[in-house]
Amino acid sequence: KKKFGIAAYRKYSSGGAYPNISLSSPLPGIPKPVFASVDGQEKYETKITTLENGLKVASQNKFGQFCTVGILVNSGSRHEAKYPSGIAHFVEKLAFSSTAQYGSKDEILLTLEKHGGICDCQTSRDTTMYAVSAEVKGLDTVVSLLSDAVLQPRLLDEEIEMTRMAVRFELEDLNMRPDPEPLLTEMIHAAAYRGNTVGLPRFCPVDNVDKIDKMVLHSYLRNYFCPERMVLAGVGIEHEQLVECARKYLLDMKPVWGTSAVANVDLSVAQYTGGIVKMEKDMSDVSLGPTPIPELTHIMIGLESCSFLEDDFIPFAVLNMMMGGGGSFSAGGPGKGMFTRLYLNVLNRHHWMYNATSYHHSYEDSGLLCIHASADPRQVREMVEIITREFIQMAGSPGEMELERAKTQLKSMLMMNLESRPVIFEDVGRQVLSTGKRKLPHELCDLISNVTASDIKRVTTKMLRSKPAVAALGDLTELPSYEHIQAALSSKDGRLPRMYRLFR
Repeated sequence: KKKFGIAAYRKYSSGGAYPNISLSSPLPGIPKPVFASVDGQEKYETKITTLENGLKVASQNKFGQFCTVGILVNSGSRHEAKYPSGIAHFVEKLAFSSTAQYGSKDEILLTLEKHGGICDCQTSRDTTMYAVSAEVKGLDTVVSLLSDAVLQPRLLDEEIEMTRMAVRFELEDLNMRPDPEPLLTEMIHAAAYRGNTVGLPRFCPVDNVDKIDKMVLHSYLRNYFCPERMVLAGVGIEHEQLVECARKYLLDMKPVWGTSAVANVDLSVAQYTGGIVKMEKDMSDVSLGPTPIPELTHIMIGLESCSFLEDDFIPFAVLNMMMGGGGSFSAGGPGKGMFTRLYLNVLNRHHWMYNATSYHHSYEDSGLLCIHASADPRQVREMVEIITREFIQMAGSPGEMELERAKTQLKSMLMMNLESRPVIFEDVGRQVLSTGKRKLPHELCDLISNVTASDIKRVTTKMLRSKPAVAALGDLTELPSYEHIQAALSSKDGRLPRMYRLFR
């Protein structure tokens, strides 16, 4: 080394010597790096255009070569007041069958396959949603296909017959599932809104399966599938392009059932009634096999919350997050980081409870916050008391740490869900359908941050004034009476009235 000097080792491959520069200063002659900056706001605003016939077109651009486009209709099981229940269920199953342009469902699927596409239809109590995910290049075909599937279905006799079979199978499956959550949700809605709007059955009742035919479907669709009750939503596309396709395929498209003066639209507002729906059922053989689930009795207790259009919706969402809960399978042992109330106060303390979960259902005119719990049939009374006590304790002031944790969890859940394109699509579509505009995620995060302990206390106190809705499924010999549950929810400590029995 001494012989050649150190410079002999510091040469470029071309033979020139390295400049003697410290590593902390930038190299000469190299362009300045430009780093991508992150700004919390969404780059792409949601753009909304209303066409001459009343149809709204909403879009949100998103990087990528695939897009999700769909039509959302303001129609669901809550609008079936003047019709036999179950039409929305049939509409969902009949979606993307043969249409004026396409001879069969297979033809539709093959057309979509050319653009790497898939399609799906889902109905809820208040919305019917037809959606397609495909390559952006195939947008024209996709909108034309959607317009055809929504407004020009053939509803052939054999398709309706196949749908009857599918609906019957689904109803049987619903009653045999080891997870009774969908069935309990049906029951609690029927109890909370007896015989009106969101309390009407979402699944077609067995007696109505044969009553629903092409004529019944057409008379329902004529009233609810009209442009002013629809939104064409798209994610991952240019707004102008979507509007152009909408004008081409949806502006002057005459539906197959003909247009009519909309006179029969059901505009009734949800009437919260409260009440109880019980179903005695032998749950001993629900899940046999190598690891049988023991026989359980399931209870759901709910109280009226608020609609998603009200300001109180956000505090209720935080409250629901704070209650949290889940199954006993991982009931928050040390280090699991499960800090929600139903884990800490219920599942951790009462090893015999199999489940305690909070749910919040919200609609445009009402809402329902409920807790689902399950345990051995002999401990139903005690389980009901534990749940009523949790409801009463909601009215106390939440701890600062607990509240912050729930708010952070809600925000992170919101942001994580809105990473996926189909979720953004549903969010854009539903918000525009119900309010005509869209609140962006950062606006919602600000609203969540502003929730205070007094907001939680205020909304809970208001909620506890409503009559309870109760759904019970399984062996109900130990179930307290509805009056006793109501008394517990209006008491100071949530305890059930004591019963003294001579013969136990």
